[in-house]
Amino acid sequence: MTSLPQDIDWHAFLGRPPLPLPTPGALALLRDKSILITGAGGSIGSALATRLAGLRPAQLLLLDASESHLYCLQRDWNEAHHAVPMTPILGSAGDPALLDELFTAHAPHIVFHAAAFKHVPLMEQQPLAAMANNILGTATLLRAAEAHSARVVLLSTDKAVAPASVMGATKRATEQMVLASGGVALRLGNVLASRDSVAEVFARQLMNGGPITVTGPDARRYFVTLDEAVNLLLAAAACSDPPALLAPVLAAPQLIQDLARFIARLLAPHRAIEIAFTGLRPGDRMAEALWKAADYTHPADSAGLVRVEAARLAAARLATLLDRLRHAVQTRDLPAALAALCLMVPDYTPGPDVSALAQHSAPGVCP
Repeated sequence: MTSLPQDIDWHAFLGRPPLPLPTPGALALLRDKSILITGAGGSIGSALATRLAGLRPAQLLLLDASESHLYCLQRDWNEAHHAVPMTPILGSAGDPALLDELFTAHAPHIVFHAAAFKHVPLMEQQPLAAMANNILGTATLLRAAEAHSARVVLLSTDKAVAPASVMGATKRATEQMVLASGGVALRLGNVLASRDSVAEVFARQLMNGGPITVTGPDARRYFVTLDEAVNLLLAAAACSDPPALLAPVLAAPQLIQDLARFIARLLAPHRAIEIAFTGLRPGDRMAEALWKAADYTHPADSAGLVRVEAARLAAARLATLLDRLRHAVQTRDLPAALAALCLMVPDYTPGPDVSALAQHSAPGVCP
């Protein structure tokens, strides 16, 4: 459970006004639609569901693989007496039988795909799980969505840009897959006060007496609030010319240690709090970017967003590599799975921890 107050003025830390709201026209496109959210029990998924309830969609289908998260979402929904009923669905976004049943029965028009494994160091230890859930699960969802003419809006991450981690590489692969299917992918930075976010980590460390741990004095990240993340997803869903890779318009990334000091002043104003610099964890890097310098960007049709034109594989090539990856994951062949992932995401090089895991199975990782 978070120890962060609910009424924090995050813009006092961000030093900027809130990002633009989605236009009334964009929101109108979501009304009277059947909408599916995967990963609905997460912080972003549940906040998105609550916001959508106010737009009066035809139905809200809330899918999550976590029983506890889905239970809490259903409990809070009932206590809030939302006018729009929701249908809780316990299961995986990568379960083809479940998805076929769901799409046949409910025919969602729009799918917000927020289900993913996201913790970078843990996925460096579990690369096959990252590929199975993030890539193969997304492929299953895309097949169901395409068969039923539903638009998919992918929640992606700045860690997909020239990825340094297996998690980031899986998200870059899923971006390409969603674009190949005619969908929309939205890259976000760190979402403040989302479950297990760095702000929550800092709050727990303060509650335990400190110190606050930060990667390094120069470590920087892009930050958005939870409300902004939801608004950006709503705006992305209304994109008039898919496929599209979108990112928010933000100034330079901010120092993580500045966030640590902000949280310390907020929660422990009369204590001297030590900040300990720990160095990079597996898969981490000092700074992230929302697009590469070589990528072309131009304004999207929603204020606060840009379209990112990044090199991507042809759909046929992507499909061939996806088949190769699927076989490797099913046979627990990590070197072959990493080889396929490296071909899907050519600017990804597995880190030392992932490479060491692969080398225990067979020599060599990437072709």
